[in-house]
Amino acid sequence: MLNVLDLHTYYGDSHVLQGVTMHVDEGTVTAVLGRNGVGKTTLCRSLIGLTPARAGRIVFDGTEITRLPPHRICGMGISLVPQGRRIFPSLTVEENLAIAARTRAALGGARESWDVQKAYTVFPRLSERRGHRGNELSGGEQQMLAIARALVANPVLLVMDEPTEGLAPMLVAEVGTLIRRLKDEGTSILLVEQNAAFAVKLADYVHVMSKGQIVHSSEPAALWANQDIKAQFLGVPRAPGTPPPPQNLP
Repeated sequence: MLNVLDLHTYYGDSHVLQGVTMHVDEGTVTAVLGRNGVGKTTLCRSLIGLTPARAGRIVFDGTEITRLPPHRICGMGISLVPQGRRIFPSLTVEENLAIAARTRAALGGARESWDVQKAYTVFPRLSERRGHRGNELSGGEQQMLAIARALVANPVLLVMDEPTEGLAPMLVAEVGTLIRRLKDEGTSILLVEQNAAFAVKLADYVHVMSKGQIVHSSEPAALWANQDIKAQFLGVPRAPGTPPPPQNLP
C-alpha cells in the first residue's frame, strides 16, 4: 500500500531524513519507534506533503505522491493525526469535524463510512462538548478531536504521530482499543510512537529510527526480545528474560 524508498528530507541545510526505506502493507498496523528528535515527525510531514522530500520516492497504492501538495495526498485517502493535535482553536468541535468530513464513496470504497455521528458514538465526550471551541477543551479532549477529525475524512491509510503523548493511562487504553477496531474494519495504520510498549502490542511490523535512518525492522516480538536495540535506540532498560508484551489483546 505505502512504499517509502530512500527518502531524504531537509529543513534548510539540516539533513533530517537520511535515506529512509520502509513500507506499510494493506490492512496492517505498522509502527515507527524512536526517541525524540530522530526524524519521526519529519517522516509524517513528508508523507503528507507538508515538508516535501528532496530525494527518494513515496508510492501510495501504486501512485507516486512524493511531491504532490497535501490536499492532493489527503484526497487520495491518507489522513494525519498530527503531533500536538493541531485542531482549530477558534472553531467548535462540530466545526472542526465538519471541515474534514468526507464520505467513503468519494474514495471509491465499499466499507462503512465514518461520519460525525459515528465519531460522537466512539468519543461521547466530544458529543457533550460539540458546541465548545477547540481552545476550551482539555488536552485529552483535543486529542480525541484530532483523531476523530482524521477519521471523518474516511482514510484508507491513517498516519498517527504520537497519539498517546500526554494522555492519562485510561485514554491511552482507549486509543489502543480504537486502533484495533480500525484495523478490524480494514484501515491501514502507520503508528509513530515513543511509547514502544504500547506500540508493539498493536503492530504487525515495527521499524526503529535513529538519526534520520531506519536502524531495525522486524516483527514486534523479535524487537521486544532484542535487549540491545531496545536499550540503545528506545531507552528501554535491559531486562534479560523479560517476555514480549502480549499482542492484539481483545
